[in-house]
Amino acid sequence: MKIRSTIMDTNSFRAEDAAALDATTRELTERRAHNLGASYRLFYRDPVHLVRGKGQYLWDAEGKKYLDVYNNVASIGHCHPAVVDAVHEQMLQLNTHTRYLHERILDYSEAILATLPPEIDRAMYMCTGSEANDLAIRIARAWSGGTGIIVTHEAYHGTSDLTSGVSPALGSGQPLSSTTRLVNAPDHYRKDDVDLGDWFAAEMQKQIDDMQMHGIKFAGFLADSIFSSDGVLPGDRGFLKKAVEVVHRNGGIFIADEVQPGFARTGETFWGFARHGVVPDIVTTGKPMGNGIPVSGLFARKDVLAAFSDKIPYFNTFGGNPVSMAAAQAVLKVIVGENLQKHSLDVGRQLQDELKTLQDKYDVVGDVRGAGLFIGLELVSDRRLKTPDKVLALDLVEALRHDGVLTSVAGPYGNVLKLRPPLSFQFEDIDWLVGALDRGLSTLTR
Repeated sequence: MKIRSTIMDTNSFRAEDAAALDATTRELTERRAHNLGASYRLFYRDPVHLVRGKGQYLWDAEGKKYLDVYNNVASIGHCHPAVVDAVHEQMLQLNTHTRYLHERILDYSEAILATLPPEIDRAMYMCTGSEANDLAIRIARAWSGGTGIIVTHEAYHGTSDLTSGVSPALGSGQPLSSTTRLVNAPDHYRKDDVDLGDWFAAEMQKQIDDMQMHGIKFAGFLADSIFSSDGVLPGDRGFLKKAVEVVHRNGGIFIADEVQPGFARTGETFWGFARHGVVPDIVTTGKPMGNGIPVSGLFARKDVLAAFSDKIPYFNTFGGNPVSMAAAQAVLKVIVGENLQKHSLDVGRQLQDELKTLQDKYDVVGDVRGAGLFIGLELVSDRRLKTPDKVLALDLVEALRHDGVLTSVAGPYGNVLKLRPPLSFQFEDIDWLVGALDRGLSTLTR
């Protein structure tokens, strides 16, 4: 039996779908199979051949226009001119590493640290979120003297040896580290009869106690504060605070993985963790930081970072290079200058309101939840029992793809549509998205 990854395989092309493809698409999939490693995955039963992007829109090789409702990599919009110009200008001057002096890395560090709590006062740079989380785990272990890391049941934190060992969403074919423990996700849709903050804090303590029983010293809790891979679970503001208090009380640190909820995405705050009134010990980020240019960051309390950096040199050839820093500077300037945090909040609220009209219209829409432009739409076969409907979710994703809307699914059951467009998504795009969802649901539930 082939092991399936919840994050990679739920919405993916399979060889048995090839017969239904047009000749050009089938040829491209066959060339991929012949030339690329088998670990790669394509979205959709009928893969999309994209050739151009602008803002929240994409075009395929035949000129069909799509609305991107999934992409936080191009966080301020595909091919944003501010990023293109900044990268081009810097490439004409110099691109090198951090062992030479350069103003860009310093200017950016001062600007991004100003968005964080004052306790977080040091920055380090890499190329990917995986690298940032890898370093964060190493720092947590140096600080605590322990090795045990707690993550949620469907967490995804990266592809390195360390981070894949704390990424259960990669599937059972990827073994977790023996020092990893899984905590149940804070699913307020299915746990609506408890105080979620108290419940999650108790779950955290259970896993720390289990580590102790097995002779593992606790090092830290690594979490994406909107629990994206667990099904987009924003919860009420502040519910995470008690669990973080448990982490600190037991000598561990809290690593906030902001690759998905950061950079104004949630609208309510610039950083996802800030919705909960907590101060992480380490903040990691990646994809949205450079709008498609590989750049990532780790921001930490000086004393926490010192436990590692005072003993071990760290060098990343491309991390923090001037071209990547130029991209990151441009992204931050656009987010602040165009007030995209408020934009995300306002457009996200209206989008949620419109999606709730679909919830009223279709019994299969069990829940609509989110913060800013990060929304989960959960599909069920029985609303009273909250029975997940993965088949419907995947069929709806395919229907949306053919109606020109691109998104995917999340969660342990693969039944939550993950609606996370670039921050350039506008009020007028809501009609396209909601209309496509309405048409798809109408056809599939007829």
